[in-house]
Amino acid sequence: REALVPALLDAYRIPYTFSDPLVMALTLDKALTKTVIQAAGLATAPFALIRGVSEAAEVRLPFPLFLKPVAEGTGKGISRRSLVESPAALREVAGDLLARFRQPVLAETYLPGRDFTVGLAGSGAEAEVMGLMEVSYTRPDETAAIYSYETKADYESRVRYTVPRDAVAAAAAGLALAAWRVLDGRDAGRIDLRCDAAGRPCFIEVNPLAGLNPVHSDLPILCRLNGIGYDALVARIVASALRRQA
Repeated sequence: REALVPALLDAYRIPYTFSDPLVMALTLDKALTKTVIQAAGLATAPFALIRGVSEAAEVRLPFPLFLKPVAEGTGKGISRRSLVESPAALREVAGDLLARFRQPVLAETYLPGRDFTVGLAGSGAEAEVMGLMEVSYTRPDETAAIYSYETKADYESRVRYTVPRDAVAAAAAGLALAAWRVLDGRDAGRIDLRCDAAGRPCFIEVNPLAGLNPVHSDLPILCRLNGIGYDALVARIVASALRRQA
C-alpha cells in the first residue's frame, strides 16, 4: 500500500520525502522485516508466520505468544486477546485474525518488559536519533499493557509518556538507530521496541511513514517531549530529503 505513491513519484522523477518503494514494501511485512533485522544480528523476539489455521499447530515457540496481522499498522488487530497462553487460544485467535484481516498472522514470543518508541531522522550514515519515549500504562486492568488501536486513540487517559535517561533507554535508542540503517530508512520514521524478560530491548517494528498529526501521532509527541517542536521536525524531514537530492 504505502509503496504505491513513492513508486509513481520515482517513475515520474518527482522528488519526495520519506522512504523509497522498496523500504515501504519490505517494512509493511513485519515478518520479512524481522527476518532482515535478525540476519543483521540485531535483537528481535523469536517468531513464526501462520498462513492458515492448520499452521497454528506447527508453531514451536514457548508460551505466552503475541499475535497480530503481519501487514497492518496503528495497532490494528491488536487487543488483549493477542496475548495467548495455550495451543487452543493460539488456534482460536489466529483463526479469528486470519478471517478478519485476510493476511498471515505473526506469532512472536511475548516481550513482558518496558515499552519504547524511538524517532529517527536522516538517511544512511547521517541518520540520528531525534528522541525516545517510554510508554507506561496507567490503567490497572488487564487490557492496559497492550498498545492497541484503542489505546493509541485514547492515549491521554490510558498511557503516560516519559523520556528516560537510563542505560536501558540508551540501548533501545542504539538498537533503533542500527535497525533504521540496516533497513535503509530515509528522512524520518519511528521504531517500536520492547524489553524481554531479561530487560534487553528488542526490535518490534518500524514505521517508515510515521504519522505527523501534531496532537495524536507518536513521532511529533516524542519529538516535543525531547525539545523538538513541530516546525523543527518538519524542517528536519525536508532537509534530509534535500540532501538526498543534492
